[in-house]
Amino acid sequence: MDLSTRYLGLELGCPLVASASPLALDLGNLRRMEEAGAGAVVLPSIFQEDIENDIEEMERLVAESNPEASSYFPAGAATNVGPEGYLDLIRRARAAIDIPVIASLNGITRAGWIDYAKQIEQAGAHALELNIYYLPTDLSLDGAEVEQRTLDILVAVKQAVSIPVAVKLSPYFSSVGRMIQRLDQAGADGVVLFNRFYQPDIDLDDLSLLRDLKLSNRAEIRLPLLWIGAVAGRIQGSIGASSGVQTAAEVVKYLFAGADVVMTTSALLRHGISYLKVLKDGLIADLEARGAQSVGSIRGHLRRGATEDSIVYDRVNYIRILRAGERHD
Repeated sequence: MDLSTRYLGLELGCPLVASASPLALDLGNLRRMEEAGAGAVVLPSIFQEDIENDIEEMERLVAESNPEASSYFPAGAATNVGPEGYLDLIRRARAAIDIPVIASLNGITRAGWIDYAKQIEQAGAHALELNIYYLPTDLSLDGAEVEQRTLDILVAVKQAVSIPVAVKLSPYFSSVGRMIQRLDQAGADGVVLFNRFYQPDIDLDDLSLLRDLKLSNRAEIRLPLLWIGAVAGRIQGSIGASSGVQTAAEVVKYLFAGADVVMTTSALLRHGISYLKVLKDGLIADLEARGAQSVGSIRGHLRRGATEDSIVYDRVNYIRILRAGERHD
């Protein structure tokens, strides 16, 4: 069975990608991901504000301490609090596994995006995923400004590095399809649909905000499935599917919609890294049952432009769903 695929210009042996999570901080875990069948791994995001907060704290401690106390700081401590730990992870990951290592970056300033992207490239990452996690809570910003901010980040990073660059996108744009198209035209080597924003909850007992992590469930496949099917075949760049992958069925659905790779983290956190093999074996079994010889033979067969019933991607589908619900009342 040929499971090979092409993503961001990289040749992958399998469309399953272990997306960014703390699991990828450990080299042993990265090796197990490769052994279990991952076609590539995405390292956890490096956050610009975390780097700069660490640097500021170290500078403060050095400035406030006397010369004798300063001698107790570990040698080289001041140089290791920046991005060096993450860059070292990239280098060690490259040496430890043979599958592509994709770095992930979340910046807050134009200079930060550019500077850290360059360092990530120099450390040896095969590609870079821009984790543009930005909530426009500033009510003075209009939609066009938010969209332009995302485009400007992409263009600046693309001008700074030569490795492939993907944008992990939010679904909260006024015209998601057009935004994806504009990113594609601006030079994105691929898009990842979608970024999951972690919204706060409220603890009514303590009257405090909760920042707990909720793992995705299979119901979350619907939104990315819709937009992958809508844009597949209509952009030049690659498409990575993200969210809702719990079984091989979700993997197959994403491929039919037109995804080049299917990413998962929640399933691995729930079931362990070895679950990648369960997903891979399930994918193979499904393809064999259909008489398919490769992943490429099913990819995009149910995208909007390929199905005779493409109108199911549009508003008429909403009407049909409502009418079907009425019949069950």
